[in-house]
Amino acid sequence: MIATVLSDGRLRLQGRTWRCALGRGGVSPHKEEGDGATPLGLLPLRRVLYRADRGAAPACAVPVEPIAPNDGWCDDPASPAYNTMIRLPHEARHEELWRGDHVYDVIGVLGWNDRPVVRGRGSAIFLHLARPDYPPTEGCIALDGRELRDVLAMGVTGFEVVAA
Repeated sequence: MIATVLSDGRLRLQGRTWRCALGRGGVSPHKEEGDGATPLGLLPLRRVLYRADRGAAPACAVPVEPIAPNDGWCDDPASPAYNTMIRLPHEARHEELWRGDHVYDVIGVLGWNDRPVVRGRGSAIFLHLARPDYPPTEGCIALDGRELRDVLAMGVTGFEVVAA
C-alpha cells in the first residue's frame, strides 16, 4: 500500500490525511546531497528501525529491527559506504541514529538512491518523528509519533511524493 505525500506537507492514506514535515529545500525531482530537499517520486519503505529502550517495535509490513548506540548512516559521497547503515566510530561523515532527542525513535528507511547508489544524489531519506511545530527536515518525511505508528500499522510499503 502506497501513501501519498503532498508537497504542501500532507500525507494521505486510505481516505485519511495527516500533517507531515518535509525538507527545508522543498521537494525536488533532482535531489542532491545537502540540498535539504525531499525527493519527488516513489520512495519504497525498505525497513523500519527503532529504539527498543524507548518503545515497542512498531507494527508494519516491512522488516523491523532495533538500533544500537553504535549505529549510524554514512552521508559522505566520497566514502564507499555512502548512503548505507554503518557502525560507529566511522571515519567518513555520518549521522548518528541513536540520538538524544526522539526524532529517530522510529525510522523508516526509504528507498532513495540505494539501488544502485549514485554518489552525490542524496542519502538518508527517512520517515521519522516530527519535532514540535513540524519544522522542516533535512529532506526526510516526518510525522507525529502516534501518527507515524498508525501509518506503519496500516501496512504502508512506500510513499509517493507529489506536487500539491
